[in-house]
Amino acid sequence: MKSIISSSLSILSLLIMLSTNSKTYAQTSIYEFCVKTIDGKDFCLKDLKGKKIMIVNTASKCGFTPQYEDLENLYKTYKDSNFVIIGFPANNFMHQEPGSNAEIASFCTKNYGVTFPMMEKISVKGDDMHPLYKFLTSKAENGVMDSSVKWNFQKYLINEEGLLVKIIYSNTKPNDPEVIDWITGK
Repeated sequence: MKSIISSSLSILSLLIMLSTNSKTYAQTSIYEFCVKTIDGKDFCLKDLKGKKIMIVNTASKCGFTPQYEDLENLYKTYKDSNFVIIGFPANNFMHQEPGSNAEIASFCTKNYGVTFPMMEKISVKGDDMHPLYKFLTSKAENGVMDSSVKWNFQKYLINEEGLLVKIIYSNTKPNDPEVIDWITGK
């Protein structure tokens, strides 16, 4: 009996030690963030609860810029199925998004008929990284994985609970079967 109690106490001590010494990660959601739309209005992500969300950093002068067309088609197809795309223009890669918010909005509408929500231009990496992108790229904040934004049109997939579930890199088009299957739950 004494050895069972001693063994139990040893196991309990080990579990306590492991739980206090292991690095813990937050399991927070994007619902904590409010951002500005491309025309300067507040946009709180908590208003998207229950929807799958694709967050994508965009640029007007990039080899991947034609993905705007695929993004818009994807949005039109699935926007009534609890899915939304949010575009964040960023000038972090070879100055491929030099325009003002008004110029970017005009470009997106005129050239691609963009109707999905576009936010104001932000930084997606570096010392001036926007807090939302700090969340998306840091396991300590998102509770899932560390990443870095490698280029324009990198896509972050967020589930209906506001949690990061996957990263889709720039060379994968928005209408890739992997993305469609995620949206439709296949």
